Amino acid sequence: MNKGSSEYYISEIKRLKVEKNAIILAHYYQTGDIQDIADFVGDSLALSQKAASNNADIIIFAGVRFMAETAKILAPGKKVLLPDVNAGCSLADSCKAPDFEKFIKENPGRTIILYVNSTAEIKALSDIICTSSNAIQIVESLPPDAKIIFAPDRNLGNYVLNKTGRDMVIWNGTCHVHEEFSLEAILRLKNEYPDAKIIVHPECELPVRMVADYIGSTSALLQFTKNDKGNCYIVATEAGIIHQMKKGNPDKTYIPAPPGDSTCGCSECNFMKLITIEKIYNCLTSEKPEILVDQNVLLKAQKPIRRMMEISEKYDL
Repeated sequence: MNKGSSEYYISEIKRLKVEKNAIILAHYYQTGDIQDIADFVGDSLALSQKAASNNADIIIFAGVRFMAETAKILAPGKKVLLPDVNAGCSLADSCKAPDFEKFIKENPGRTIILYVNSTAEIKALSDIICTSSNAIQIVESLPPDAKIIFAPDRNLGNYVLNKTGRDMVIWNGTCHVHEEFSLEAILRLKNEYPDAKIIVHPECELPVRMVADYIGSTSALLQFTKNDKGNCYIVATEAGIIHQMKKGNPDKTYIPAPPGDSTCGCSECNFMKLITIEKIYNCLTSEKPEILVDQNVLLKAQKPIRRMMEISEKYDL
């Protein structure tokens, strides 16, 4: 085994995990090799739950910074490592604390429901966290006359608004991956593969959602392809999920939906793809970079996350 090869890094990662009592949590948008070495692969809600309930001393988060922050908030006694500190999120970065505080003051008396794709500082300003898999149920858990601020994703917020009809003011933020899907390119694929079902993440824009055969969170899209009787899918979310789809049903066909200016034929999150096997090995070896959250922010942010988890347990979400 050559030192510096993928096989070497994977072997060393397995050894170091045992030696240091560490686990790897990986998001569905990571590359297939990282998903395959992870102890747990999931979406934001599942990863949050796993971060809160494990016996590891060290959590290596193969994802982006807000996810690692959420793990630290829920497991403050553990060391949380993010293999590349530059793994940010365009959606989380679109909502800065001073701007959001002003937005809250301009819309007083509203319950603040915050999508988990947000920084720790913004979470600390919220009342309840949600994910794409439980956003509708979180909104509907409030009294029918409740006035709501929903942030930071405008597309998910408008999707929830259309489904619930609630009184919602929505922050104007977007995910660059889901925002860039091209309706025209998806329809061209549909013409090429007429039997394909179009499956779409709710972070996508309304025109893309309108042509969908199914709309759901990352985990819901995965479950749909497992249970559905179809054999071909145009997948309008980050292409990393297709690895799990192929593992679940290798005989089916999965076509990544392209953005409008695509040259690679698929949409990928550049931030997610900053994480590599080598970087996981390096951070596990050095136990750096470590994610730290200000104690005051951490304590404030715990409350809305735990409220989400309580609602999720109550309604079996």
